[in-house]
Amino acid sequence: MVEKDNMEEQSPAGTNIHLLIAALSDPSVDIRHQAVQSLARMGRPAVEPLVQELAGAPDNDHRWYAALALSGVGAPAVDPLISAMRIHPENEFRRYAAAALGNIGIPAIEPLIEAMASNDRDLRGFLSLALCRIGKPAVEPLSRRLDDADDIIRSCATLTLWQMGETGLPAIVNKMQEDG
Repeated sequence: MVEKDNMEEQSPAGTNIHLLIAALSDPSVDIRHQAVQSLARMGRPAVEPLVQELAGAPDNDHRWYAALALSGVGAPAVDPLISAMRIHPENEFRRYAAAALGNIGIPAIEPLIEAMASNDRDLRGFLSLALCRIGKPAVEPLSRRLDDADDIIRSCATLTLWQMGETGLPAIVNKMQEDG
């Protein structure tokens, strides 16, 4: 069991990152939450170890806490998460990575849309889930892609707006009206 007082990181490159990651599976919810907060405050140095932990997590509880810490890191976690989603095809990994990206919000929107150019249909679905989780802030950037030269991005933008329901459908209707 990790003591709360020992959970703060003295040096971002130190071994405390690994101790904090181990604390994500501590029986105490308070210790897990403290580890998530501490890892999020570390920022960029915690991203790669957390992504690796998310990819190798033994269960969904562990994935949840790793994803929560990554979402707390914010923008520095976006590109590493998307890159890892390309490498790791496991649905559970991608589901939690998409949740983290969705929680990061606005900084993740453009990288998520760009990543939709992938030939990996399953990956595109998880990227779309992240954009749906972001919601309204993603509508305008997706709407701009309804005329994209890339057929895949254009199709993904349309389908993602469709999946957003009331939030995204007006953008599709407006586009149809513009095109006459």
